[in-house]
Amino acid sequence: MKPTRMTLLAATVLAAPAWGQDTSIQPEATAEIAERTSVTASEFMVASANPLATEAGAAILRAGGSAADAAVAVQMMLNLVEPQSSGIGGGAFALYWNDALGTLTTFDGRETAPAAATPDYWLDADGEKVGFWDAVRGGRSVGVPGTLKLMERIHSDYGRLPWSDLFQPAIDLAETGFEVSLRLAASISGAQERGLDAFPAARAYFFDADGLPVEEGSTLANPDFARTLRLIAAQGSAPFYTGSIARDIVAAVRTETNSGIMTLEDLAAYEVIERAPICVEYRTRDVCGMGPPSSGALTVGQMLGILSHFDLPGMGDGPEVAHLLAEAGKLAFADRGLYMADSDFVNMPVEGLLDPDYLASRAALIDPATAMPPASAGEPPWDDAALYAPDTPRPRHGTSHFVVKDRHGDMISITTTIETGFGSRVMTGGFLLNNELTDFSFAPEADGMPVANRVEGGKRPRSSMAPTIVLENGEPTLLVGSPGGSRIIPYVAGALVGILDFGLDPQVAIDRPHVANRNSQTTDVEGDHDTADLVAALETKGHEINIRDLNSGLHAIAITPDGLVGAADKRREGAVVGE
Repeated sequence: MKPTRMTLLAATVLAAPAWGQDTSIQPEATAEIAERTSVTASEFMVASANPLATEAGAAILRAGGSAADAAVAVQMMLNLVEPQSSGIGGGAFALYWNDALGTLTTFDGRETAPAAATPDYWLDADGEKVGFWDAVRGGRSVGVPGTLKLMERIHSDYGRLPWSDLFQPAIDLAETGFEVSLRLAASISGAQERGLDAFPAARAYFFDADGLPVEEGSTLANPDFARTLRLIAAQGSAPFYTGSIARDIVAAVRTETNSGIMTLEDLAAYEVIERAPICVEYRTRDVCGMGPPSSGALTVGQMLGILSHFDLPGMGDGPEVAHLLAEAGKLAFADRGLYMADSDFVNMPVEGLLDPDYLASRAALIDPATAMPPASAGEPPWDDAALYAPDTPRPRHGTSHFVVKDRHGDMISITTTIETGFGSRVMTGGFLLNNELTDFSFAPEADGMPVANRVEGGKRPRSSMAPTIVLENGEPTLLVGSPGGSRIIPYVAGALVGILDFGLDPQVAIDRPHVANRNSQTTDVEGDHDTADLVAALETKGHEINIRDLNSGLHAIAITPDGLVGAADKRREGAVVGE
């Protein structure tokens, strides 16, 4: 049953450079990006990580299409022009607002482990964890993709235009070629040292005959992808999950090194799951997102629930609030590491983690004047006595986020990924396959206790993706989300605080320097900003500061009484179009 405007909250409360993967574009990179401001419109809007993808979605909306229709066009174009971040070889989570019914629905298109996968999947012959990059490269890291089936599902439920029409913009550009952007060229170059050129199909596409990465400004065509899209446009997802594309995927994951075990039966069995949204009341609004297997909404919700016990607006948008965001992050990530995983496989205290009294007790652990050490997980109200061992996050950058609002009132907030930039490096049919199975814990147990996010056949790995829709009085007022691995959570929480607590323009809120702590001894502060005073103030409170690139890709649309206000993250090359 889909929650309605009146029942939504009640129903849901019950229920980087260092990695060389997905390069950010800093504000000084181009004058156009540096001068970017919010975009306003009255009828429809699209914000995504690439101007070509944004325009593809806008063209569909101009033709009378729905937010679901535009999402399909945006995703296919992103697969072409931003292949390092997302595509039909990966997975996605989507929140969809259907205005006619006043319902918010979430769709789980997360990848799954092959049925034959076991908890020791990432242990070597000696029972030791394999190295992360040894695991990434090759077919063994590939999970059963869900993005295409998710696109088909939302189109079936909410589409207005013919399915085949939605693929034409990407097909045309794949055949004629597109201009390689600065970000894509830099990402390819950076990923070469991580084995992007070690697999024949990826080497042939991303590098020239001399083994050099394609250059910024060059024209890159992808006729293989055009053929794949033509087949899907004509026949739907069937070729991908049970036909010729499925056979090609199974063959592709049988790499010479790190060979995969995915079967045709695994692909045929894949299903998109409709789940209840996870919502937390924050100030006067309901902040809603994707539940398990994503930890995004729960962890963002915990951070906001903890922060609700502090008068952030009264403090002003400065170091005091940055300190509280970091401390709330420590507490929420401690719970995330212990409790959160695919709830279809693991009992989770979903209600307890957002219990107001529990969050009040967690907030009481924060000293506004002094940073705490890494936090321990709490003990939320929970009838199940099962205990788990904690897991820790690793940084990943192969993700994208986009938001759409159509002229009919429908809206979508969707985060889409192939995991690490360029995924497994395995390519077939013109698209990259994910390395999502490295999102599982490599250790199945610790100290004799199971790890909740261990590998199991058919299980969906824990995610940090946090597509978000904010409602006030049962109506959407904000769509937001970001890529960025486990740092998605503090990116989104920080943007929400900027917009909801301080009333900032969405572009201004997104542009602020990031501060993030994922329950670490060090607090990350974004470089390439004037943060000397912020760093000094945090150090006075006892924070150990790590200055680093924090490559978010926040995209937002605010729905206001005066119309739509959209923003695209300057750290990437995104764009907003609205009319």
